[in-house]
Amino acid sequence: MNFEIKYKDARGRVGTLKTPHGTIKTPALMPVIHPGKQTIQVSDYGAEVVITNAYLIYKNEDLREIALEEGVHKLIDFPGPVVTDSGSFQLSLYGDVQVSNQEIVEFQEKIGTDIGTSLDIPTPPSVKRERAERELEITLQRASEALEVRDELMLNSVVQGSTYPDLRSKCADALGEMDFQVHPIGAVVPLMESYRYKELVEVVMASVTHLPDSRPRHLMGAGHPMIFALAVAMGCDLFDSAAYILYAEDDRLLMPGGTLKLENLYEMPCSCEVCTSYTPEQLRQMKKEERRELLAIHNLRVSFAEMRMIRQAIVEGSLWELVEQRCRAHPFLLEALRSLKNYSEDLEKYDPPYKNSAFFYTGPESLNRPEVYRHLKKMRRISSKKSVLLLPRSSKPYSERLYDLPEKFYRITSEQENFEAKQDSLEHPKQSAESLNQQIIETQLEDMQVTVVDVPFGVIPLELDQVYPLAQNESPDSYDEDSLKMVGNVLQDYLEGFEEIIVSEEVAQTFALNTLPMEEYRFPEPLNIVVDDQKRIKMIADYQFGEGAGNGLFDGDVQIVKSRKTGKIRHVYDGEELIATLRASDGVFVLAREGARRLHRYLPYPKNRVVVNEDAEPFAREGKSIFAKFVINCDIDIHAKEEVLIVNAEDQLLAFGKSILNGKEILDFNTGQAVKTRKGGF
Repeated sequence: MNFEIKYKDARGRVGTLKTPHGTIKTPALMPVIHPGKQTIQVSDYGAEVVITNAYLIYKNEDLREIALEEGVHKLIDFPGPVVTDSGSFQLSLYGDVQVSNQEIVEFQEKIGTDIGTSLDIPTPPSVKRERAERELEITLQRASEALEVRDELMLNSVVQGSTYPDLRSKCADALGEMDFQVHPIGAVVPLMESYRYKELVEVVMASVTHLPDSRPRHLMGAGHPMIFALAVAMGCDLFDSAAYILYAEDDRLLMPGGTLKLENLYEMPCSCEVCTSYTPEQLRQMKKEERRELLAIHNLRVSFAEMRMIRQAIVEGSLWELVEQRCRAHPFLLEALRSLKNYSEDLEKYDPPYKNSAFFYTGPESLNRPEVYRHLKKMRRISSKKSVLLLPRSSKPYSERLYDLPEKFYRITSEQENFEAKQDSLEHPKQSAESLNQQIIETQLEDMQVTVVDVPFGVIPLELDQVYPLAQNESPDSYDEDSLKMVGNVLQDYLEGFEEIIVSEEVAQTFALNTLPMEEYRFPEPLNIVVDDQKRIKMIADYQFGEGAGNGLFDGDVQIVKSRKTGKIRHVYDGEELIATLRASDGVFVLAREGARRLHRYLPYPKNRVVVNEDAEPFAREGKSIFAKFVINCDIDIHAKEEVLIVNAEDQLLAFGKSILNGKEILDFNTGQAVKTRKGGF
């Protein structure tokens, strides 16, 4: 299999798929080419790969003869990779096809198809379960038969199962055990045509979570650009559709935000050559055939532009923002996006924790993003202190903006404390009034956790306020109801770990903590909050590598070096030996040799490790990158872009570097880089 991942965001991946007629850059759109009828040269408008119907060629005597003599590429006049369908679409339309599975697979290989397809049964949505199960068994039988028939042909095998998620998963599991190269997700066009996008999410996620990560996934029949970003975020790599020509036939223009009817246009909607050369009225006055071709060109331009935008978003780490924008194009798309919160745990494993783009809060849907889920999970690694001080947000980073502290604070009290205070007021009324209303308590900030309360991450300890994405995010000044409710719930869980809770008046009012029993609290003047550097580096290490990693990395008398320009921590040394560097762009540690040694000693096997075989061991020691095929084990919880330790089977430290894939992907792939090694020589 020649599929390799280059960049990741959400479950989306920018990758390369090598075929006999060239390399496909994914995510990719495959325009449908009708054999014998195509008039548009789609390669002129951005197509790197196309799909055509082998069954239509097989049925037509003239087309079949040309394809067998000259090959399918000559027949449709496309030099690049060609994917062929087997006739399943016609089977779904007419209920029968005049060809066997074996015949159509053999035919696809004979005509030089790059990626062929077995003759699956496209079970439509919402049929009775008995039918879905029966047809699924036929699909699996034919998939197995196709492997026996093919020689060197790269093969699709389609995931079926109607709208039963468990059947989709069962099919994906079975196909994943077989030697296929690509996995389409089939029979979803009826869902898209009827705007059943929430069910589409269930079908896709039930499939991709059970398919091998090392194989591309193809969402069959998905050709509208407004669906591409969501589907890519769920892990789809390939798309095919004749929408560009079918919509043009009906005088409709595709756009990432929906569909436009030519009859309603006063201005043309984009900057393609069609929209800049013609007015709507000029197009309306044209002959049908000429207008159809021009609108098809517009539809191709828009569709390929959307694919380029998606790939760019993956590279820079802003795919989720694009998904949120696109899903606001239709209420049912927005509903589908919201349903992704049911898959937060899975999405978090694939979403890289560090990105080149800031986190932009675009609405309540942003609360369900993997970054928020991950932060709240990582906060469980942070040990609680005796007391906590909750502050409102300010300009970032928060720890550098503490000159404007709130003037009024409250202490949240318990029911028992309130009872004792009332009893005391009866016995000593004057003393108790002073105690409750004029209380000045000598507070030991040494054992107080200072935490900022903000949207969307809820609680941010000051020691972590420079770590991505806690400092690299923007949200509106005015909170929406969903975010207030979410942060309120986060606070309830967070505060359970503290004996004493001091909260600013603004935080108490904003997040409804003033409904709890509390009393006014006054700090000694002046209140001077300073983040201890030693505590900062240890908490960042715990947050990054796991509970206790801070002590493992920075135990003993370490020296902290700060940037002369910014005053921020940059390096941590043990004498002359560099332990780690705090990366300026995202506030996390990049290990040096001594840091790798210390982390290796502290973390138990296989935590944070990638284990390579004997063949790769000398290359790892030389500091060369690690390819997936040489990996024999790894920590399944590794994320892409994380610091990892490279070891041999005896857990001897060989090197360290940055993972390109997550743990599950590293174990599944047999091609491409798994770790970009930073240093070897151990």
